[in-house]
Amino acid sequence: MLLGAHVSISGSIDKAVDRARELGCTTFQMFTRNPRGWTAKPLKKKEVEAFREKFREAGFKIAVAHMPYLPNISSPNKTGHRRSVNSLIQELKRAGRLGLRYLVVHVGSHLGKGIEVGIRQAAKAVNTALSKVDNDVLILLENMAGQRNSVGSRFEDIRKILDLIEDEDRVGVCLDTCHAFAAGYDFRTREAIESTLKEFDRVIGLKRLKVVHVNDSKGDLGSGVDRHEHLGMGKIGERGFFELTHHPVIRPLPLILETPVDSRGNFATNLAKLKELYLKEAL
Repeated sequence: MLLGAHVSISGSIDKAVDRARELGCTTFQMFTRNPRGWTAKPLKKKEVEAFREKFREAGFKIAVAHMPYLPNISSPNKTGHRRSVNSLIQELKRAGRLGLRYLVVHVGSHLGKGIEVGIRQAAKAVNTALSKVDNDVLILLENMAGQRNSVGSRFEDIRKILDLIEDEDRVGVCLDTCHAFAAGYDFRTREAIESTLKEFDRVIGLKRLKVVHVNDSKGDLGSGVDRHEHLGMGKIGERGFFELTHHPVIRPLPLILETPVDSRGNFATNLAKLKELYLKEAL
């Protein structure tokens, strides 16, 4: 059972492990630095050692790094793309030093230059990063929500990127349920989930699916609205997440929450709901 949430590194990076333990996570996701800037201080040896020691003592096996907010690997802008590639290289190195298995990357936006341009730029970014960094971290392409100019909202987009990756064994997919639902892939019933996963398998291949971001959606099916909601309170609904957590393909994967923190709930309440659904007897 690999259930977790995105946890903060505020204070020091090893505190991510403390926060994951306090929540009762069996896996977790984190930024390796402040996600709102382009630059980061190099990881110090003591920081890395403290993180790895706590990680090992807590019994975690899998944790996930997430790219910061600013990079856009699909950008056609020369300067923006170069900065995004450099950020991807640095994050790949940092994840490796910390012993994290996966690095999740938003596929991004073509900024109005066309989907094929975005696809080529995303593949170029990944190929460059992988050629510069030799470690065991897998880059996971995260699907987008169908926003204007987005790349990677359709499974076919991701397939085209993967087809251009030179070292394909070092790349997988992170499926975000809110994003996929907003892009038109249904998760509300057992039948809908089966249909969506069959389509994923046909186009991309389920062997590529490594992590699931478990988020309900404020927006309707196919709305293109990227707004996460508490589990069971959105348009996917509790029944959808019950069926999803009992699907044999999804159940063994790391399931990570990126749900809101507001007056209606937080990561603790959402993790409790996720565990409840996961452990509930199958119907």
